[in-house]
Amino acid sequence: MIYLTRVEHFNAAHKLSNPNWTDEQNFEVFNKCSNPNWHGHNYELHVTVKGDPNPETGFVYNAKVLGQIIKDTVIEKIDHKNLNLDVDFMQGKFTSAENLAIGIWDQLKPHIEADGAVLHCVKLLETKNIYVEYYG
Repeated sequence: MIYLTRVEHFNAAHKLSNPNWTDEQNFEVFNKCSNPNWHGHNYELHVTVKGDPNPETGFVYNAKVLGQIIKDTVIEKIDHKNLNLDVDFMQGKFTSAENLAIGIWDQLKPHIEADGAVLHCVKLLETKNIYVEYYG
């Protein structure tokens, strides 16, 4: 089994807050992430597919095609956007890194698996110190 990872970058703003809580409660739990005027991150996205190399190409998956799928189905929707307001697949959800990774997985999986590969992992780095991994 071979694992192929494609790395992409995007920038996005968001706010973490529970509308049922006071501003003080939100700040206590989410700290600066509850800023009423939003805040942003320079995200790094790792998308890993797995499989056996194709005997005719040597590829598990064409990395150029994988990059285009990521750009078309994810990056175009979220880069330089407000995750809370502008991103259809995040509507009604907390825009935590965890939920964003799940949303990205859900966007990618049908496209990648339609081409015969297996989506293995979405790894999302929110900062240099914080990242999440989602394996479906």
